[in-house]
Parts: sequence; structure tokens; C-alpha cells
Amino acid sequence: MLREFVEKKHYLFAEEAKDWEDAIIMSCKSLEADGTVESNYAHDIVECVRKYGPYIVIMPKIAMPHSQEGAVGVNKTAIGFMKLEKPVSFDPNDPEKDAQLFFTLASCNPEQHLNNMMRLSEMLMNEELVAELLEAKGPEDLLRLQEKYLDNKEG
Repeated sequence: MLREFVEKKHYLFAEEAKDWEDAIIMSCKSLEADGTVESNYAHDIVECVRKYGPYIVIMPKIAMPHSQEGAVGVNKTAIGFMKLEKPVSFDPNDPEKDAQLFFTLASCNPEQHLNNMMRLSEMLMNEELVAELLEAKGPEDLLRLQEKYLDNKEG
């Protein structure tokens, strides 16, 4: 999965975002670059978070930006990866709602999407891998972590 981020150029490493809205917009950029999603998709996710709260922060330090299934402006099913050096806060009163790792989901094929979700959740259950992702500085680190943790499992 990490190798796919690199091969498809679906990644971004950045110092910081000015706020959570900016972070979501940034997290969609790599998916917009190749037409996986249209520019409205990031704004749809921002609207959903405004409406429903920070549901996209699935565990401390990790956000999974996504909109509803069948969202307008999604042309392919994919995941984009973004890592911020400085966490962004989704709820100033709850530090567990800070995020640094963003896995942005785009779905127009439910079967592929479920497969992506399964692979992603398996990956995120590996605490050592998550800890190393938080230290990653660029695509070469993603490839190294793919080899270290995932290649023997994804067979």
C-alpha cells in the first residue's frame, strides 16, 4: 500500500497546515493532481466535518478524510497519504483529535474501496509501523517501511 502511494504520486509531506480545513484541502491535492478527484471533493469533506464533527480522526494522530459514498467529483477509487510535521487540531479541547497522518479516501468502486479500507486498517493496527510513519520524511521512507512491514504480508 505504501508503495502505491509513491508509484501513483499520491503523497504529500508538509511542515504544517494553518488549520484542519487547510489540512484536508492539502490532503486531497495529490489525488486532484492526477484526476482521481475533482477540487470540490476537499471542500465537500470540510463541509462534512463542519456538520458532523471530527469523525475523520479515527485514532490519535491519524485522520481519514472522506466524504459520503458516491460523492460528486470522485473519478477513481484510491487513497492519498499526507504527513504533517506539526499536528493539526480538529478539536482544541481534545488533544486526541490532533492529526499528523492523513489517509484520504476516494471511492467510486465499493469493492475496491472495502479492500483499501481493510488493507489500511490492518496497516494502522501495527503500532511500530504507525510510529515510523510519524517519523517519515519522504517517499523513500514509505518504500523502506513497505519493505520492512508489508511486503511479506501483502504477498
